[in-house]
Amino acid sequence: MFELKKLAVALGLTAVAMASHAAGTLIYCSEASPEGFDNAQYSGGNTFDASGHALFNRLVEFKKGTTEVEPGLAESWTTSADGTVYTFKLRKGVKFHTTDYFKPTREFNADDVIFTFGRMTEKEHPFNKAYPAQYPFASDTGLDGNVESITKTDPLTVIFKLKKPDADMLAKIALPYASVLSAEFANKLVAEGKASQINQQPVGTGPFVLRRYEKDAQIRYVKNKEYWNASNVMVDNLIFAITTDASVRFQKLKAGECHIMSQPKPQDIAAMKADPNLKVDTAPGFNIGYLSYNTSKPLLAKLEVREALDMAINRKAILDAVYQGQGQEASNPFPSSLWSYNPKLKNAAYNPEKAKELLKKAGVAEGTEITLWAMPVQRPYNPNAKLMAEMIQADWAKVGIKAKITQYEWGDYLKRLKQGEHDTGLIGWTGDYASPDNFLGVLLTCEAIGGSNYARYCSKEFDALVLKARNSVNQKERTELYMKAQEVFKKDLPWSTIAHSMVNQPMRKELSGFKISPFGDYNFEGVSVK
Repeated sequence: MFELKKLAVALGLTAVAMASHAAGTLIYCSEASPEGFDNAQYSGGNTFDASGHALFNRLVEFKKGTTEVEPGLAESWTTSADGTVYTFKLRKGVKFHTTDYFKPTREFNADDVIFTFGRMTEKEHPFNKAYPAQYPFASDTGLDGNVESITKTDPLTVIFKLKKPDADMLAKIALPYASVLSAEFANKLVAEGKASQINQQPVGTGPFVLRRYEKDAQIRYVKNKEYWNASNVMVDNLIFAITTDASVRFQKLKAGECHIMSQPKPQDIAAMKADPNLKVDTAPGFNIGYLSYNTSKPLLAKLEVREALDMAINRKAILDAVYQGQGQEASNPFPSSLWSYNPKLKNAAYNPEKAKELLKKAGVAEGTEITLWAMPVQRPYNPNAKLMAEMIQADWAKVGIKAKITQYEWGDYLKRLKQGEHDTGLIGWTGDYASPDNFLGVLLTCEAIGGSNYARYCSKEFDALVLKARNSVNQKERTELYMKAQEVFKKDLPWSTIAHSMVNQPMRKELSGFKISPFGDYNFEGVSVK
C-alpha cells in the first residue's frame, strides 16, 4: 500500500523481532494484511482490527469483552418515542491525528460525522464522485436505505432521522465500518485530486497513529499522545507482525517475538496450555462456519442440487478432523446463544446414496465439475479451510461431483466472493452485534448481494420476515419473525451450515488487560506489557 518512512529491507522483520524486547512495545502476530484502511469499504476482521480499532473511533462503541454499547465520540444520545430520531451530543476537545501527510487545523465536530455517514448513505455525495467506492456494511445492515437525513444543530450536536425504526441502530453504528473520518482531510484530498488516498493514508481520532505499513509483513503504530482517552493507551508502540502460517505464529509466540497471536490451530492448544510462559483464555464462539452456494449460477440455483451436495457432506468427520473437539455442529445460521434461535431446525442426515438420486433427478451428469473455494487463512469459525475443502471434495467425488479447490489471497478472496465468481465457497462470520439481524440481515438479504451475501440468495419470503423484524421495536414480534425466517433459510438451503467453534486465545503471561471480544475483534486499548 504505502510506506511513510523509508526503511532498509534488511531491517524489515528483524526490527519486529528485536522490538519484542523493547519497553512499551506490544506485538501482535496477525494472520493477514488488511484489505485497506478505509473501514467503510470493507467487512473483514483483519481490516477492522488494523484500522478500525487501532486508528479510529465511533460515535458509540462496544464495552470491551461485552455486547454492551457505551459512549465513544458521542458523550450521550437520546431516541425519539417512535424510534426514528437519534440525537447525539458529541465529545468536546477530540483531536484528529497529525501525520506526515496531514496536520488538522480544528478539532472533531459534527461536520466529520455528517461526512462519514453522508458518503455511505448518499449516492450523489461529492466525495463519492471523486472516489467511487462500495460500502457493503452500510448496505448489508440496511443503514444506507433507512437514513432520511443527518443534520447538526450546533458543532457538537448531530441528529439522525430514520425512515423506519431500527432497534439495532446503536449497535450497527458501533461497528468499525462506521469509524469517524476527518472531513477536513477528505476535502484536502479532493482538492488535490487524491481522494483515493483516504484508503492508504488514514487519519482518525483513535488510540494509535499509523507510522508504516509493509503489505504481508508488518504494520507499525505509535501511541496517540493527544488521544481523548489517553490513560487507556498503555504502550508506546504497537506492531502487527503479519504471519500467515499459524504454526509460525505459535513459534513466534513461544520465542517471545510476539505477545499475542490470532487463530491458533486446535491441535496446538494443549501445547500452548502446557507452556509455562503462555496462557490461553477460552470463550464460546459467537460465530458460524459454512459453505456458501452461489445461487446465481444455473447449477446451484436448483434446490435439489444444493440439497444433494449438503447431504453428501460428512459433518461429523469434518468436526473431528478440522475442529478437533473445539467446535459443535451448526444447523442454524447463527449460534444458539443468540435470542430467537430456532431449536427445531436440524441438518439433513449424511446420505450419499440419496444425494446421488437427487442429482440424477436434477439432471446433473456424473463427473460434473464445480469450483470449491477455500479460505487462505485461519479464522475462528474455520481453523483449517484447506483440509475442510479436501474432505468435502472427497465427499462430493463419491456422488459424482468433481470439485476443483481454489484459493486466493485473503483480500482478493473476499472481493471475488462478493463479485460472485465462485460456485461454492467456504467462509464464515463472527457476529458484530448481538442481534439476529447481524447474521440474517447482513448475510442473507437481497440488499446484501454484492456485500456479505456470498450465496447471492434473494427470497421475498425471507426478506419480508427479516426486514419487518428489523423495523419493529417489539421484542416478542421480532423473535417470532426471526424464528420463521430461519425456517425459510433451512428450506431454501443457500448454505451448508458446518460448525460453531470455541475461541481459544493464546498470549504471553506478561501481557495483561486483553479481553476476548464476543465479536472476534483485536482491540489493544487498555492492554499492557509488563
